[in-house]
Amino acid sequence: MSRTNSRQIHLMQYADPNGPTPESIFKLVEVTVPEPGPGEALVRNIWMSCDPGARGGMTNQKGERISLYALDAPPPAGSIGQVVQSNDPSLSAGDYVRSSRGWREYFVAPASELRKWSGEPGTSISSFGAMGGAGHTAYIGLIEAGGGITPGETVLVSAAAGSVGSYACQIAKLKGARVVGIAGSDEKCAWLEKELEVDATINYRTAGNLSEAIRQAAPEGIDLYFENVGGEHLIAAIDNMKMHGRIAVCGLIDRYSKDGMPPPHNFVQVLYKRLRIQGFIQGDHPHLDAQFEAEMGDWVRQGEIKSFETVYDGIENAPKAYAGLFTGANIGKTLVRLGPDPAI
Repeated sequence: MSRTNSRQIHLMQYADPNGPTPESIFKLVEVTVPEPGPGEALVRNIWMSCDPGARGGMTNQKGERISLYALDAPPPAGSIGQVVQSNDPSLSAGDYVRSSRGWREYFVAPASELRKWSGEPGTSISSFGAMGGAGHTAYIGLIEAGGGITPGETVLVSAAAGSVGSYACQIAKLKGARVVGIAGSDEKCAWLEKELEVDATINYRTAGNLSEAIRQAAPEGIDLYFENVGGEHLIAAIDNMKMHGRIAVCGLIDRYSKDGMPPPHNFVQVLYKRLRIQGFIQGDHPHLDAQFEAEMGDWVRQGEIKSFETVYDGIENAPKAYAGLFTGANIGKTLVRLGPDPAI
């Protein structure tokens, strides 16, 4: 097979830590992908996942222990593709595979770095949603990091219309909680109430005093706060936590756009209210994999979990898709369609 022409998105400079992630730091380039060598496979990407946590590697943040991504090269990003050619017995042409090699249409990689995915044509998108990283992260945050949910408790979710937040809202509802969601527009709040049946919502951009807005939405206080944002959201949540409340820290998207974020001025309430704050990373909880797959799988099959995506078509729109994570432009999981499904 001859060499393959491909397009890639390269990170050309690091973003300003005190601002958003502009499209201008990326560049679309054309490359020639070689034939796979022994033990390697040529893959045609279909889907790429956009995740705000990757911003740390794209931002030269002083004092942070973050491994910066290489410049003039594609950053890592979760992707699903299909094997075009394989020189390894573990993979065959047509196999779906998962990798961290997004931001490109084609690539060659060792078969050992590719995870075979047992999907069917047209269904690979689900690997990023309820049964993928977004749903898995929401599940871990509520069930383990957040200490579980007792029916009747009140759960507050920030970035509730985002990929992880939207699943956190639904799981909390299925577990019997009263759910309050915070989002950045009236449209998103209406979507949360209509589509996800969230009990109360707050548009933080128009709420004025966010702490008071939460108090009005949850007058008896918050049992569990699913944290995706940080900053003023965290301060307002702490103000409204019940005694012995729990905070599961999934993300700090407000922190990703600022070079230095002081601790909450009301942090003393963590002591007075005996709060438990637990940060977590999905990959640190493999003992919950089977439980998650069984319970979430049942919910999905029964139609009790809904998945929503904001999809951008074409690799040339990947920078726009990623920038939208930090401007509130997207609802649900943000994906880039890099190619047709099936790809070959």
